[in-house]
Amino acid sequence: MTGRSVPEWYSDNPDAAIPARVRLRVFEAHGGRCALSGRKIMPGDVWQVDHRIPLALGGAHAESNLQPVLSSAHKVKTADDVRAKAKAARIRAKHLGIHPPSRRPLKGRPFQRSRPEIEA
Repeated sequence: MTGRSVPEWYSDNPDAAIPARVRLRVFEAHGGRCALSGRKIMPGDVWQVDHRIPLALGGAHAESNLQPVLSSAHKVKTADDVRAKAKAARIRAKHLGIHPPSRRPLKGRPFQRSRPEIEA
């Protein structure tokens, strides 16, 4: 083997927990710095392992797609990732013609739901 002394960790199951040995390798590969803020992660800081390319947007559950981030910065990135995923889903649905029609009434007209008439 050239370059690496151990094979890269990856999982086909996106729910698989990242092993502690992999978390340590990711931490050391980034010099103990938060990939989002650039701040040094100190003892006692709460940090997490984040996917550079989110799983929801097609990223791999692999060591090469992981980075250490402080929890506070991770919350912000995750919210942005969820927003991007939702927008991509809306665009894809609209493109395929399966986007639900707008529920807003036309300007100047009261909103009325169409209900089948009940005959007595």
